[in-house]
Amino acid sequence: MLEETEQEETALQLDTLSRMMAQHLATPFPPGVRGMEIAGEDLVLLDANAYGYISGVRDGPLDERRRAGLLRVAAAIAEVLPAIDDERAAEYCTHLRDMAVLAAEIGTSPASADREPGPGFQVPGYRSR
Repeated sequence: MLEETEQEETALQLDTLSRMMAQHLATPFPPGVRGMEIAGEDLVLLDANAYGYISGVRDGPLDERRRAGLLRVAAAIAEVLPAIDDERAAEYCTHLRDMAVLAAEIGTSPASADREPGPGFQVPGYRSR
């Protein structure tokens, strides 16, 4: 019964992630921050790296190496958000960060949540729903 509930939750998360990905692809990258680096992070590169990791979730849960990479990217996005003064760009990056956090959560069972989550799991500026 617990496994069935986990499968239902994963299906809901994947559905939500698919909608978020479609919305993200339909939204052009904000031109005002193209080529901009904040705190040593190129925003276009962060976008590409995050989406690459996120799209991998469609093939199944991320392995620990990819999940850790995705969480590093999500943390980097959260770190640069306060420095973005363009409202549209901030919304774009917030959406990207939220997608990254959701993608990292997909496929993690409640049992694994009891274990130490590893470095970078707490993403600054993100509150789980």
